[in-house]
Amino acid sequence: MALETSPSAPAPVRQIAMLISGYVDRLGAVWVEGQVAQLNRRPGLATVFLTLRDAVADISIPVTAQRVYVDSLNPPLVEGASVVVHAKPSYYAARGTLSLQAREIRMVGLGELLAQIERRRQLLAAEGLFAAELKRRPPFLPRRVGLVTAPNSAAERDVVENARRRWPGVVFETAYATMQGPRCAGEVIDALERLERHPEVDVVVVARGGGAVEDLLPFSDEGLLRAVHRLRTPVVSAIGHEPDSPLLDLVADVRASTPTDAGRLVVPDVAEEARGVEAARQRLRGQLAGLLHREDALLAALRSRPALADPRSLVDRRLEELAALRERSRRTVRHRLERAADDVESQRLRARALSPLEVLRRGYAVLQDADGHVVASVAGVAPPQSLSARVADGRLALAVTAVEETDA
Repeated sequence: MALETSPSAPAPVRQIAMLISGYVDRLGAVWVEGQVAQLNRRPGLATVFLTLRDAVADISIPVTAQRVYVDSLNPPLVEGASVVVHAKPSYYAARGTLSLQAREIRMVGLGELLAQIERRRQLLAAEGLFAAELKRRPPFLPRRVGLVTAPNSAAERDVVENARRRWPGVVFETAYATMQGPRCAGEVIDALERLERHPEVDVVVVARGGGAVEDLLPFSDEGLLRAVHRLRTPVVSAIGHEPDSPLLDLVADVRASTPTDAGRLVVPDVAEEARGVEAARQRLRGQLAGLLHREDALLAALRSRPALADPRSLVDRRLEELAALRERSRRTVRHRLERAADDVESQRLRARALSPLEVLRRGYAVLQDADGHVVASVAGVAPPQSLSARVADGRLALAVTAVEETDA
């Protein structure tokens, strides 16, 4: 029933607010579809605040939900996700604001697709398909680069032109496949297997330009991911642009943000490598020149030494030392012989002084009887006894004629 009011009998604000609150309460719980525009999780609160925006009209409404509803979603609720919310409208009269109190939240449309991809990602990650230790490093300069892409596509031109700009001699082996739609995953798998069998393909690039999430779904296909995991050849994933993240990026050995980036990753830059070679050559030249300079300085120092400048100088010096030593030896021997001769003469004189002959030379004589006994006294001599006298230079035969005793 309409509220009757007039300029003279207006309704107070509180009455209008209460009536609006009553109308909203009678609406009951409703299912609302929209896109999450803002998401606010306040620490310590069990309530999550978000803003639900209409996908067509520029209309939004605040929503409150229990944290347990939001945290249980898989994949996690993020801004931009499309959801269906079962909520009870509520009008807060004190502020005059309308909000929804969510009782259940479900992913729909793109949100549901993202949820499926997230569940698949978790399953394959648990199996170890995304393990970092399984990643293989592409060769520095591949003999032939395999390319899986759509025929006459911008992605093919980006990869080939950028790779040849960096290394003009690069050779591509292209296997064309449908890059979107229901046949995409199967054709890409066939193309990868053909390139895997090629004996000269050292790395494979899977390239596709950007597109909607639905267009990139084949590159999150489980069969394709397992086929890439089985390959022995390194795989570079170049699907979409930087924000795009199909699961192929996780299982591939190398992720390129764009097809253009893939062309730069698979081959080295010939100009940069030439500069590197020239820089290395210059370093080697500098090191070799320094080594030669040091060795030349060492040889010059060795040549400047007296032993090498005049090798005979060492011999001459040793000859001089040898002559000096010989002269010293001679002097020493001569001095020792002179001292020894003096000693011998001194000993000879001493011995001569003690010799009986020296006594005899002074005029003494030794008397001996016929038996050779020395006659030291007149007591044993009687004339006419014969005696001999031993003098310094001979012997005298004597005859005793008389004996005369004297006092001692």
